[in-house]
Amino acid sequence: MTLLRRHLGAVLRSQREGQHRTLRDVSASARVSLGYLSEIERGHKEASSELLAAVCDALGLRIADVLYAVADDLALAEPMAAPLLEAVPAHRDGAVHDTVASISAASTRRRSPRVAA
Repeated sequence: MTLLRRHLGAVLRSQREGQHRTLRDVSASARVSLGYLSEIERGHKEASSELLAAVCDALGLRIADVLYAVADDLALAEPMAAPLLEAVPAHRDGAVHDTVASISAASTRRRSPRVAA
């Protein structure tokens, strides 16, 4: 099973190591315990949005860029037979609920076996 926390941790660790920084340095800058940051990087703990913001700030990264990198990793790790987004109608103002419902319906249709009538 693909877990978001594992991919997020891997991206954060990769970015930290790419900057040649230690866990101790980043944890101090982010005001997060060294052990907890280590658990996040290893994918053992979920990062709250506040903690993610603090770590990204300590690393000089935008949260959006980190999440894009995580999304790319997830896309490679979790290939699908057909994209779900083909079933999603174009966005309209106030149509977030409709879009989520469309994605859920498309996902359910793709996972459910066909039953003979």
